[in-house]
Amino acid sequence: MFRPDSQLAPFSPGKVAVAVLAALSLAGCAIGPDYVRPEAHLNLPAQYTAAPIATSPAIASSWWTLFGDAKLDELVAQALAGSPDARIASARIEEADALLRQVDAALLPQVNADAAGSRSRISQTNATPIPSTAPITRSSTRLSLSTTFELDVWGKLRRASEAAKAQALGTRYASETVSLSLSAAVVQAYLNLRAIDAELRVTSDTVSSQARSAQLTRTRFEGGIASQLDVQQAEGALATYTAALLELEKSRALSENLIGLLVGQPGLQIPAGDLRNLPLPPAPPAGLPSTLLEARPDVRQAETDLIAANAKIGVAKAALFPSITLTGNFGRESKDLSQLFSAPSAIWSLGAGITQPIFEGGRLRAQVDQVTAQQKQSLESYRKAAYTAFREVNDALVKVRQSGETEDAYTNAMKAAKRALQLAQVRYDGGYSPYLDVLTAQRTANDATLAWVQNRQARLSATVELFKALGGGWKNS
Repeated sequence: MFRPDSQLAPFSPGKVAVAVLAALSLAGCAIGPDYVRPEAHLNLPAQYTAAPIATSPAIASSWWTLFGDAKLDELVAQALAGSPDARIASARIEEADALLRQVDAALLPQVNADAAGSRSRISQTNATPIPSTAPITRSSTRLSLSTTFELDVWGKLRRASEAAKAQALGTRYASETVSLSLSAAVVQAYLNLRAIDAELRVTSDTVSSQARSAQLTRTRFEGGIASQLDVQQAEGALATYTAALLELEKSRALSENLIGLLVGQPGLQIPAGDLRNLPLPPAPPAGLPSTLLEARPDVRQAETDLIAANAKIGVAKAALFPSITLTGNFGRESKDLSQLFSAPSAIWSLGAGITQPIFEGGRLRAQVDQVTAQQKQSLESYRKAAYTAFREVNDALVKVRQSGETEDAYTNAMKAAKRALQLAQVRYDGGYSPYLDVLTAQRTANDATLAWVQNRQARLSATVELFKALGGGWKNS
């Protein structure tokens, strides 16, 4: 009776060679669909809908250096080298590479070395009669090499290798995503820190000015020129701005702690700076093509996931076909160790086996349906990643343009508020207006300057978002 998992009797060497050549002649084909990039399924516009505002030179991968801040460059380098997230991503790459080597090893024969020795004694009272001349103590020594090799006739192993290669590449893209996100997070946190530094300087100047004004008001009160109301208003304003200064110092310490976490240096201390000293990076060129999405590592990773899922369909389909295995053994066997390498001690065997699934309750076809459904999910995930990236680029372009346009308005408001403060102080000193006008003008000037700083931070942050959304930058055609 034929059994699907039974092995055939050993062939002669000639027959085995014929079987190998016949199998290899079929090995060029691989069951399952070949990967085709689904560009037609994305339906993305050729260019981004939010048109950039100007042209600029190409952007390097180290886009954060465009801010011209040596400390920022140092912090990003430290984060990319020493943060836990970066090290985890590196370890995942090592794991994926090891998995790929493991999968590829199945394409090569497995060779084992076997060595065995035994000595046994036969019972003299055994019921089975033995010749009187036969020794009751026997020795045996065996040394051999054996191999087992599955012929990849249907491409199952090659499809598995294809999937593993895609997954290994995907871990590299995942690592690039971590690096891009990490560098963007460091830059954003640094911009926030420098914005706080600028606000500290503005508020500190206001506190100093308010302290002088309060002292002058007390002097004027003692001289009978100012009222007690003026004194209380001046001291109240001084206390309010002092409290705001303390809140900003707290915010700066928290921002500094965040940067220390991102770069893997708890307790990090960063010298004071000023956001207003940072240059504006170049604006993106007009008509950025949507093909720049290919530079995004998360989109690339989504595509490698799709490639791996596509290859796994071939692995599952190949399981429906016969599996052909070749076996071989060559060595020496002798009852005397001294005769182990003599010609009569040689032993060898060659064989081939074939296994064909006959009935498995639909399990294999269910696996094909399962991986096919997973491939459809990966396709939609790839499409979603591309759509999300396209939206993020458009959003960043809108923010860059709008924050740039509103900066002129904030600049004019800040200049007007400072002039109004000067006029209010002159009028108060001349006795033409109450001190309340000075306080109002001081508050307006302070708020206008802080608003300008916050808008500049938003403008720089939008540029960082654009770099990140584009996968690091752009290139002119």
